[in-house]
Amino acid sequence: MAMGASLRRWLLQIIAVFIFLVGAVLTVGGAYLIVMGGTAYYLITGMACVVSGVLIWRADRYGPEGYAAMLAGTTIWALWEVGGSFWQLLPRLAGPAIIGLLLALALGPLQQEPRGTANKSGRRSVALATAWAALALAITFFTTPVFEVAPSAARVSSLAHSQSFSQAPVDAKWSAYGGDNSGTRHSPASVITPENVTMLRPAWTFETGDTAAKRPEIKAPISFMATPVIVDDRVIFCSPTGKVFALDADTGQQVWLRDPHTRTGNAQMLNCRGVSVHRDTTAMGLCAGRIISTTVDGRMLASDAETGAPCPDFGTDGSINLDTGMGAIDPLRSYSSSPPAIVGNTAILGAYVRDNFTHDDPSGVVRAFDVKTGRLLWAWDSGKSDDAPLSGIDDQWTRGSPNAWSVFSADPALGLVYLPTGNATPDHVGTHRSALLERYASSIVALDVTTGKVRWHFQTVHHDLWDYDMPAQPVLFDFSVNGRTVPALAAPTKRGEVFILDRRTGRPLTGVEERSVPQGRLPGEYYSPTQPFVNGFASFAPPPLTEAAMWGVTPLDQLWCRIRFRSLDYAGMFTPPSERGSIQYPGTFGMLNWGSVSIDPMRKFMIVNSAAIPQEVRLFRHARQDDRPAIAKDSHVPGYLPQIGTQYGVSLFPMLSPLGIPCHAPPWGRISAVDLRSGKIAWSRSLGTTADTAPFHIAIPGAFNLGGTVNTASGLSFIGATLDNYLRAFDTETGRELWRGRLPAGGQATPMTYVSRKSGRQFVVIAAGGHMYMHTTPGDHVVAFALPIH
Repeated sequence: MAMGASLRRWLLQIIAVFIFLVGAVLTVGGAYLIVMGGTAYYLITGMACVVSGVLIWRADRYGPEGYAAMLAGTTIWALWEVGGSFWQLLPRLAGPAIIGLLLALALGPLQQEPRGTANKSGRRSVALATAWAALALAITFFTTPVFEVAPSAARVSSLAHSQSFSQAPVDAKWSAYGGDNSGTRHSPASVITPENVTMLRPAWTFETGDTAAKRPEIKAPISFMATPVIVDDRVIFCSPTGKVFALDADTGQQVWLRDPHTRTGNAQMLNCRGVSVHRDTTAMGLCAGRIISTTVDGRMLASDAETGAPCPDFGTDGSINLDTGMGAIDPLRSYSSSPPAIVGNTAILGAYVRDNFTHDDPSGVVRAFDVKTGRLLWAWDSGKSDDAPLSGIDDQWTRGSPNAWSVFSADPALGLVYLPTGNATPDHVGTHRSALLERYASSIVALDVTTGKVRWHFQTVHHDLWDYDMPAQPVLFDFSVNGRTVPALAAPTKRGEVFILDRRTGRPLTGVEERSVPQGRLPGEYYSPTQPFVNGFASFAPPPLTEAAMWGVTPLDQLWCRIRFRSLDYAGMFTPPSERGSIQYPGTFGMLNWGSVSIDPMRKFMIVNSAAIPQEVRLFRHARQDDRPAIAKDSHVPGYLPQIGTQYGVSLFPMLSPLGIPCHAPPWGRISAVDLRSGKIAWSRSLGTTADTAPFHIAIPGAFNLGGTVNTASGLSFIGATLDNYLRAFDTETGRELWRGRLPAGGQATPMTYVSRKSGRQFVVIAAGGHMYMHTTPGDHVVAFALPIH
């Protein structure tokens, strides 16, 4: 018995030391937080822990009572600050409750005290306070809602009785990256329905061979983001190195391969989002149908759709050099990763240009080529006046001009192609930009397909200092305005705003208002006093950050995040970059990105997946070298970027705790539906979990996501995109998750679907290769799901 008592006393002393040390950190950090204008809770709690630790060490009866009072007060404070949010309560209560449990157990049978003694009173107080905290966590865990906006029961009930869909096979094509040139990502396929989707099984899997493990000679990061197209019952897509594959639509067996033997070198990231299709209905034989693709080493290829053979009439041996006319160019730092838009016999494409390195990056020129010969038809240089003639000499295009790296849309009837543009590099300082470089930056620009002349443009960010370029393919659809059907365009932005425009004129179809935004004090910099905001249509812009929204695993790293929040400039969205450091929220990956949105024209729903975490942005004068972080190896990873040609370099880091946990509380990712009739959110819920990336496979709901959705006539919306390796199916009407299929790697791509003309089976296909910068599971798989054959 003496040995047992001695051991328990030793355990109590360990707990006392731990409580004391934690209290000391909370006291010092809490005092600093108060000085910075933050909450007093951490100072008060820290002092209570210090005193309790000392008293428990001394075996003073008031030690356990003091800790119990602190834990009870913490529970009250936590519920007051964040309400019934389980994931917000967890770091505030879980750690203190576990210590309370250990303390109660150590106090347990120390000796058989008579009823009412101080030791029993202390043990009872600690047990009660611990139970109260645990109860708060348990209740909020089991009552955490999946939906932030629940679907309307009346609408769901009405539609369930008014609509039915035939499961008869239809000719459900997928002829372009977004389904067609409109980019709605909607399929008329209805073989797979909400009633039978749970029966989906893997039908076939194909591996491209493009992974770091299979190709160790490749040193560049690899991300597999391709969305295939369907051509004559062949699934055709590109791999990250620019290989073009054609697979049998029913079996996944390779039909042909064109390998351009891409020079990967120092490419910032190996990536190919897709290929384009051109058909000449008047021609027969070789290249009557052709596949247009690009490579990261600056080539555009034309391949026969039947055999994969190079089209001999296109450039030289089926290839043209896209670096021609670009002047001095750092190889593999500017390239086309998105498929060109095909309108008639014209292929129109832009290019990616690395961010934040130099003002002398290659031009962001958009070019149109004859899809049969590869001849340059026209070029639109946003850095030149609209009436500037096209010159044929080298270095003809404006260096560092705004580019258009994402996917284009087109309306052949209007003769327009729609470009989502970026801003003039470098991105986070604008002192070097001319009026011409500002004019079409971060905009939707409509060009005449025949001439390349600007017909209209709409700017979504003025004097962009946040890299809020237009990341997503504009989506063309019919929109009702006062009972009239108007040809519309949806422009998703990194900010989370979705601008709805008349695609004939660029005029907003919903309210847009200029609102005052924070201003900076950087010498020589100009700040736009206002920015455009959508009014009258759902916005996915996140609410402003607060200190209470800071997160962490424990009270200690949560305190660190609170101090970090108070240490940086933040006045809401559009807080400008500064030398002190600022918080940009959403960060440069945005709320919405290249996955764009999908539109169900039957249900009048827009499906939107969104995600964001805060980002720390800090400017450094070139003349100073103090505390500058290590230079980033490319513009997509944390670190320092020089912004040559300006007075400042910039560092970009996700806002993480010292444990690598986001400082902002989950959920970080959501999927939502907007009712296009009302412009309001019909439903919104968390999307995905962290199970495949977090330690111990902890499944925090609402993970960051990158990819897009596809929806079907039967009422299903499919999406991968998340940190966990799943393809999911949601009921478009209700947002209810109906099915998930396990993927062999991260699904950071937009799926597509088709109905085989040969078998009548509907397939849902996604590239599962992971994303290097999201640290999802790498792979090289294309996976098709279908209903079992009976």
